[in-house]
This record gives sequence, structure tokens and C-alpha cells, in this order.
Amino acid sequence: MNLLHANDRMGEYPPSYYAATATPLGPFPTLKGQIRADVCIIGGGYTGLSAALHLAEAGLDVVLLEAHRMGFGASGRNGGQVGSGQRQDQDWLETAVGREDARRLWDMGEDAKALVRGLIDRHAMPVRFHPGIAHACRSASEVRHAHAYAEKLARDYGYDQIQPLDRAEMRAIIGSDAYHGGELDRGAGHLHPLNFALGLAKAAADAGARLFERAEVHHITHGDKPVVRTASGQVTCNHVILAGNGYLGGLDRKIAARVMPINNFILATEPLGDRAAGVLSQPIAVADTKFVVNYWRLSEDNRLLFGGGESYGYRFPDVARTVMKPMLEVYPQLRDVRVEYAWGGTLAITMNRMPCFARPAPNVLSASGYSGHGVAMATLAGKMMAQAVQGQASGFDLMERLPQPRFPGGATLRWPLLVAAMTWYSLRDRLGV
Repeated sequence: MNLLHANDRMGEYPPSYYAATATPLGPFPTLKGQIRADVCIIGGGYTGLSAALHLAEAGLDVVLLEAHRMGFGASGRNGGQVGSGQRQDQDWLETAVGREDARRLWDMGEDAKALVRGLIDRHAMPVRFHPGIAHACRSASEVRHAHAYAEKLARDYGYDQIQPLDRAEMRAIIGSDAYHGGELDRGAGHLHPLNFALGLAKAAADAGARLFERAEVHHITHGDKPVVRTASGQVTCNHVILAGNGYLGGLDRKIAARVMPINNFILATEPLGDRAAGVLSQPIAVADTKFVVNYWRLSEDNRLLFGGGESYGYRFPDVARTVMKPMLEVYPQLRDVRVEYAWGGTLAITMNRMPCFARPAPNVLSASGYSGHGVAMATLAGKMMAQAVQGQASGFDLMERLPQPRFPGGATLRWPLLVAAMTWYSLRDRLGV
């Protein structure tokens, strides 16, 4: 079964709040016949669209192939959070790659946030960036660790945007007694993810990139001049960029061994009106410290957008029921609120939760596996691959050097092994461990 088609209709966005409120764009044509390009990009999410934009602005002839619609995948379905740093914290990075590269990776994360905000402003996208993400801790020990880590970032990295929160302060912001405290990162933020993807698509097209929709790639013939084939056409090019993330499928087995697709789910309530202030007293986003993370924010029309729950097969479960359970654990006072949208999507994780940057062939670049930290980093990854195509690969090379183990069990056994592991961690969440 193909994840591109397991839960969605061909060429249609899912019935999400984001799709219902997006600024329309396109549709773009499908690929027909044989064409040539300097670079062929596979995937119309943040990674591919950012690469297309930056390559086109540099004067290269770029073709981008998207199986459905621009922003169709995780880029148009996620929680919209633009987080600081990398998916792993600086303590982990310092141990894994040393202090010097850990510093470069922190700066890269800051560059990623600045890139998102800069692109929104430069291209006058129909997107508003809202500052602030709170991280809600489930235990007193987690609170102590979060506060110590904020001190470390201020001391060692000059990052002073984090406000420690005790239990009462967290309660005053999120309107829930479910957490012991945490911190509020004023340098992070959140946005409408599909409108950002569509803003990137418009900017790339305006810069001269040729974008195609309903152009699912089924085969790549590698060589000095790779050929990328769809059902109705083909692109002969000098370079290929793989930007399919969780929907890459079997196009490259080297990447598939290190990047695992998983499903995540979000609901949107009816507008809360005056009750919204009792859910979030500030226009911030929130993520908690569970292994299967809960994350939420208010929309601009005061709906609660709450994400939670994961699945590891192809078919989505009953999404509303799946997400209502963790939502009511945080906000039992919303039991009577009507759910108006509920949707799922497929993202990609890696064994160590850091992105997988790779060169599957000499003229093929790939970036994927953002592990829930992709709004900013995927956008930067596209820019870095555009730079690498032009011979400026220092950023890409740093990410490629990160240790990136294969999932155990290979293509055959990785699914059941992942399910077993995730089930164990989900049990730990439920037990409060």
C-alpha cells in the first residue's frame, strides 16, 4: 500500500481546518511529455518548495514534481510550531558531535527560524507569525531540567528568550492543572502551516521554477543525467533533490532504511468565543514533554487546534476519537465542545530524531526525517540543498555528518519493531514515567 493514497483522495487536500482557511493557489499543471531541467525536485512540501525557490532565484532551471497538491503532506497538516534549535537538545549534540559543531547546529536552528520569518515578509505571504511556544512538563524533575537547560542556553549560547514557569505560572497561561511547570520560549512561534507552504509555492513559481501537481514519481534512472519518471512524463536533469519525507516510499531504499513514516493527528474545535481565554491566556502555542507529544494553540478565530496520538500503519484510525482522549486529559472542561475538523498526516522520524541528510548518488541530494521539528528546519534544508547544488555545501555536509543509524530489521521488520517500541513509550506516558 502506498501512503500517498492510503488515506487521501488523489489531488485533494485533507478536510482540515488549514485547507478550509487557506489562501487559494493553483492548481498547477501535471507533467506531460519529456522535458529537461538543471534540477528536478521530488516533493512539494517545505523542503522541496524552499529548494525550488532558492535555486530559481539563483538562475537555475528547476522542475518540481508533487504527487498531489503543493503542501499536501506534513507541510500542510502539522501543528504550525516554529521551534528553536534542533530536535535534539544541545546537551545531546555536544556529546554527539562536540561543542564546536553543536554551536554551529544551534546557530543553524536560529537561522532556520529567521529564514521562515524573512521569507514571509519578503514575499508578502498571507501568513502571520505568532511569537511564543510554551513547553509543559509533567513532573517536578522535568521542570528542574527545563529551567537548568534555559540557564545553559543563556550562558553558553547567548539565548535569553526563555522564561522559566512554575506550576502556577503555567496554569495561568494554559488554563490546566495537568502540568508541573515548564518554560516559555519567546523566540519560537507558530503559524498557519498550509498558507506558509502555499506562500513558498507562489514565490518559487514567481521566481521561475516550474511546478507540477498530480505528478507522482514512480521511478528514477540514475546516471550522469538522471531521468525522473511519472505516469505521463519524464524529466532529464543534472541533479535530483529528494524531498518526499514520509511519503518518499520506495524511491530510495538507502533513505528508507533510516527514515520511518509515522502518522499524527489534529482536531479543531468549534470557535470557543469567551471560553478561549480559559484555554490559553496568551496567543502562544504549547507542546508537552510526553514521548507521544501533545501540542496545541488557538487559531485566529479562537478554535482550539489540538494535536495528539500517533499510529504506525497505513490506515488512519478514528481521528477525532484518537485526539479527544489526550485533549480532555488536559482540558476536561471542553467535554461539551463540538469538533468541526479532524485530520491526520504522515511525517517521518529517524532513530536519533535528527534529520537525515544524505547523498544517495553523486548528483542526488536528500533531506528528510525532521521528527516533528520540520517547519523551520525543512525550510532551511531546502535552502541548504540549493546551495549544495551550486557547490556551497558546508551546511549540508555538517548535517550529513550527524550519526544516522538504520532502523533495525530492515524494510521488512522495521514496522513491527517500531510499533513495539512506540507502544512501550506510549505506556510510559500513560503511567506518568
